[in-house]
Amino acid sequence: MRKGLFLMLVLVLVMALTAALAENEVSDREAIETALNLKNMDQEWTYSVSSDAWTLSIVTAVTRPVIAEKEGVSVCVPGAYVVGIDTDGDGTVDIKATDATEAIRGSLVIDYEATVTSTNGQTYTARTAPVILNTGAAGYGSSTNTTASATYAADGFINVACGNRGKQDSYTDADGNVVYTGDAPSCLADQKAAARFVKFNILLGNLPGSVDYWVSTGGSGGGAHAAMFAATSNHPDFYDYQIAVGAVGVYKDSDGQYSTAVTIDGQDVELSDGAWGCVAYSAITSLYEADMTMAFEYTLNPGYGFNTDFQKELARTLSQEYMEYINGQNLTVEEEKVGFDLDGDGALNGTVALTIEYDAEKYADTNGYGGTYLDLYLAEFISNLQWYVDNLDYAEGYTWFDADGQALSDEAVAAMTATEKAAAFIEGRVTASSSRGMGGPGGGMGGPGGMGGPGGMGGPGGDFPGAPDGNMPADMNGPTMTGAQTEGSGDEMVVGTPDAGSTQSASSTTNSSSYSSYAEMLAAYQTDIAEIEQGDAYGKNLVSLYNPLNYIGADQTETPVWTRIVCGAAEGDIAMFNSLNMEIAWLNNGTDAVIEWQWDGGHVPSEILGNSLALYVDQMYGKHVEGAAAVQKPAAEKQTANGTSESASGTDLTDFVTLDGDGTVHFTLAGVMSNYRTKGASKATPAFDVIDYGQEDYVFGSPVKDARHWSVWVLRALEQNAETLEALFN
Repeated sequence: MRKGLFLMLVLVLVMALTAALAENEVSDREAIETALNLKNMDQEWTYSVSSDAWTLSIVTAVTRPVIAEKEGVSVCVPGAYVVGIDTDGDGTVDIKATDATEAIRGSLVIDYEATVTSTNGQTYTARTAPVILNTGAAGYGSSTNTTASATYAADGFINVACGNRGKQDSYTDADGNVVYTGDAPSCLADQKAAARFVKFNILLGNLPGSVDYWVSTGGSGGGAHAAMFAATSNHPDFYDYQIAVGAVGVYKDSDGQYSTAVTIDGQDVELSDGAWGCVAYSAITSLYEADMTMAFEYTLNPGYGFNTDFQKELARTLSQEYMEYINGQNLTVEEEKVGFDLDGDGALNGTVALTIEYDAEKYADTNGYGGTYLDLYLAEFISNLQWYVDNLDYAEGYTWFDADGQALSDEAVAAMTATEKAAAFIEGRVTASSSRGMGGPGGGMGGPGGMGGPGGMGGPGGDFPGAPDGNMPADMNGPTMTGAQTEGSGDEMVVGTPDAGSTQSASSTTNSSSYSSYAEMLAAYQTDIAEIEQGDAYGKNLVSLYNPLNYIGADQTETPVWTRIVCGAAEGDIAMFNSLNMEIAWLNNGTDAVIEWQWDGGHVPSEILGNSLALYVDQMYGKHVEGAAAVQKPAAEKQTANGTSESASGTDLTDFVTLDGDGTVHFTLAGVMSNYRTKGASKATPAFDVIDYGQEDYVFGSPVKDARHWSVWVLRALEQNAETLEALFN
């Protein structure tokens, strides 16, 4: 009897506690949705006459930001979608654009009937307009909040700029302790939280735009995050990180179950943090494969001069590992999807298994490596050079030269045929215009010269506990970065550890000298990787978490409709195999995916020869949205006046490229690897004995250092090849 009464009392207490927890969960959700409703926030709008666009002041994207000046968001909307500003909350217009001479505090009044026809001929409304999310995080570093630009206003797009924490960030807690907060996936989690904020306010009617047509874009580390944003669309692995900062539209109940619904007009509406499409420039991902892919790419050139014998031997071992890795993936590709006849039967109706094989004699000119996987790699290179020479009529401001090195007359340039231009390009008899880019991710990054150096922008900021009304501090708008940057970002490129001492930089050739012995370096590797494999506070392995190939096609991932990754074929920041692997994965999971390796382009190349991000978005909208107009690339306006350069700066490709009379290009894998890909890379080649790949590995940090070893493949090479490598050490 007493036992039964006791159990009954326990049950009552449990039910009461459960009810209280449920009430708290509902209360927390209501508080977040109230705080992040723009109508309840201290929002200001500024109108630009020249752009016919309204820009939102920076507001918080979350209710519990860790570093407020890096977790905000701003939005720019075309003026056509806005009737005016409601300053007193009664829903009617108080100030129109014609009267907006300064920043106005109030809410947008949106015209859902208005249309905007883009510069390429696509038509959008306030309900259907694509939203462009600019992912900063260059070098996987911080992006200080900045106001969104009017870059895409004329095309009818909504433009979003958001801040993010990055590899160098820490803050001081209430007890005076310095807490590191830049570890993966803070960059991506902040970008996802910003997307949820904007989508939530679109659903509430506070902002124009579509919640369905989101496009992520960025360059370098930002390109990695643009690709990761699309690859991990609405995957639960990233929910806890958003919940921790108080993002809207992602909650967890007392049973550990997630909810991604928000309340709109009394009804639950699902809110996704995913992408419809992606345009990523030089996406430095996947880091999981990066050491192997870079080592393999440079090993394919038998004459490549590695910095040290240690590096050369490690690259050889990593190349063998990469072959085993790829062959273990059981990759296939449909010829029709990639557009290449890989089996040589004259048709595009086959499905080809992609493998790497090793035969030292058969493939001597590529250090023993061949196979269908490399056939696809070569086909992509040929296709991209072919595209370049086929589109030279779009060239603006190029200077063309004759065989004697003399600049052609304007009349001669106007009379050049497409084949003659192709021949001049292959022979290097051309100098491209310095302003050839259109609609890329930002200035200062294009061309084979590499990425330009943004200056440091201050150290990590402090914490901000958040406010129930969602307002941010008045000084939240950070400095604007000069030099290389992605659209609308305040990226901070920091190389080295927080307490000074650069463990690595883009130009470093060795890191092994930091250790007194091979055994010491090996022990450091083993310790760091063991720590990472233990998991973070949520039990996640950060390296696995940041591998897009783990999420493309996963059961809980929302598959993007289309993706496009643009790399410079002459860049040294990432191996082309990384973008190839993402393309294969996306194609095999139903995404309309393409990769472009821009010939003569360096790290984060500009759009060239008539291409632009806006054009591609318009084309994808026409292709994938029912009832939308098909958009074609405008016809080229042939160049009629020669440029003003005094000498040719083009690369002579005739040592390995042949050009048929009809303008078709031909070359071999050995030719492109030995004479172009590894020879022309725009940055110093990573040394392979540094702390993993490039500066980007710093995303896996700790409270006292923003870099640590993490590649299980490098560790495996160090352990299994220890005797040989130790003899070459330092």
